[in-house]
Amino acid sequence: FRYKERKGEEIDAITQAYATGRGRVTVRAKAHVERMGRNKSRIVITELPYQVNKTNLLGRIADLHRDGRIEGLTDMRDESDRNGMRIVIETTRNVEPEEVLAQLFKLTPMQSTFSISLLALVNGEPRTLTLKQSLRVFLEHRLEVVRRRSEYDLAKAERRAHILEGLLTALDHLDAVIATIRKSRSAETAKTNLRKRFKLTEIQAQAILDMQLRRLAALERRKIQDEYKEVRGMIKYLNRLLANPKMMRDVIKADLLQVRETYADVRRSQIVGGTEGKVLTATDLLPDEQVWVLVGEKGTLARTTSPEMIKIPQKPKESPFALLQANTQDILYLFAADGRAVSLPVYQLPQARELGVGTNWAELTGFSRRDHLAAALVLPALAEGYLFLTTLGGVVKRVRVEDLPGITSEPFTVMNVAKHDSLGWARLTQGDQEVILMTAVGQAIRFKEESVRAMGLAAAGVMGIKLADETDGLVAMDVVDPEAYLWNITDNGLARATLLKEYPTQGRHGQGVRNIKLSKGAAEVAAAVVCSEKTEILVKMATGSVKKWQVKKGAIGSRQVIPKPIMTVGDRNRVTGALRTAERPDVAEEAAHGPPQQLSLMDAAKSKRRKKRK
Repeated sequence: FRYKERKGEEIDAITQAYATGRGRVTVRAKAHVERMGRNKSRIVITELPYQVNKTNLLGRIADLHRDGRIEGLTDMRDESDRNGMRIVIETTRNVEPEEVLAQLFKLTPMQSTFSISLLALVNGEPRTLTLKQSLRVFLEHRLEVVRRRSEYDLAKAERRAHILEGLLTALDHLDAVIATIRKSRSAETAKTNLRKRFKLTEIQAQAILDMQLRRLAALERRKIQDEYKEVRGMIKYLNRLLANPKMMRDVIKADLLQVRETYADVRRSQIVGGTEGKVLTATDLLPDEQVWVLVGEKGTLARTTSPEMIKIPQKPKESPFALLQANTQDILYLFAADGRAVSLPVYQLPQARELGVGTNWAELTGFSRRDHLAAALVLPALAEGYLFLTTLGGVVKRVRVEDLPGITSEPFTVMNVAKHDSLGWARLTQGDQEVILMTAVGQAIRFKEESVRAMGLAAAGVMGIKLADETDGLVAMDVVDPEAYLWNITDNGLARATLLKEYPTQGRHGQGVRNIKLSKGAAEVAAAVVCSEKTEILVKMATGSVKKWQVKKGAIGSRQVIPKPIMTVGDRNRVTGALRTAERPDVAEEAAHGPPQQLSLMDAAKSKRRKKRK
């Protein structure tokens, strides 16, 4: 069955499984009802699901009837023969056979659920792949097979051509070759003399000595010439093939067409566009609901069903790192500072009502407690677009979402981060959006994401902005919403919100424009957040306390407006970061409303590279 029902809506289970690499499909036996007259009917089963044993099934039905769990059966027999399977179950009068059949589907293996796990070894590591990724990996594998096969055939053809060239040389100088051999005392001497006189290799000389006398006939000579011409043509073709990826793909296409012609048969399974086959499993019983994912700065993970249940006291047990609105069917991606990442299903996260209460990411993934959490992002299972990554040193990278592995708790490389740098942010983009980068010295640059070409997971990225000096670094990166504000706060508590319209779109890897003028007492910009006037922001202090602030309460003005103080700070209690809250749009609305927002902490203190400016 292709669809399953969830909250009154039909979900394409097959598409969902192929889009995520994991899923479930329900398979049901083929059965029909035959009317026998006198209000009697019989159920005829003609096909069973994969791996269902017929004898065990009959025993199971008999046990259920004996225990009274299935009623209304009068006879059951196996009429299978060489023409196919036929199991007949007769029912009593005045019993609806459809109801009996429904009980059989529910209580016996006549209806089974099969898990889909598109797991494959990619570069020697197990990866859960989407269907498109699987096809791409298979294509790369076939390209490697064709390449190695062609290299082997090329080497073999070149060896054969080398021998044929020697034979043709001998035939062209037949009398001299015979005279040379006759004058030689032994085979080794003859081989040496042939090599010296006719400039042959050892392999060619040996082939001449091994040549049978019948090859001296005119017809045999013609065969050698034809074979040499054919081999040279093969060598030329193989060299062109190895140098032309398109030709290699054409070879793969021809191979697959041959496989289809040889082995193709009619599909035996029938894909039914309905939800009748739904069975309840442990995963199906999980509520499909909106939740909030709580991520602590030390990597503590939890989820809660309501934002009102999030308790963030002034001094929480663990400083907040990210608050992500999600769905229980979504995937949580966690990124480490060294450019590695893992992915977890949201429904596997423990439930909690307070930040800092939950399970550390080291217990749920292959990361250790020594690994530094850099970013967290929730992606719907059917999300499309690009993952935009940024380091503290200003390096940016764009990765296709389809290239990301499926759910995997083992770390995989998503960006090759330099030793002196650290990954800082990850955002979902749609391919035609703009991003903005903010630095600690008060600069900002806005550019189109298209200026960063899509790269593979192992790539390092390109520079997004020119930093002022070695002490400078990024404090924030976000996707541009033309109608939103950019809210900045300095480490001494000065803040200002400015419409993003005032930040011009520039080319990548420039110095940008002045974002905020630092006051004499401010060492650097502590955080910057893209938000609306109604956005509530959590400001993190150096002492570990957290303060709430609404954007509309602070200064709102142009880039030339001097920021205003919004809180009292001290030498030991300066602002170190901020995070925002935002709603997660549905998958179907992502193209119109933008991607799910990451509510991550923009913590300037996490940078190992940037020193505090005096």
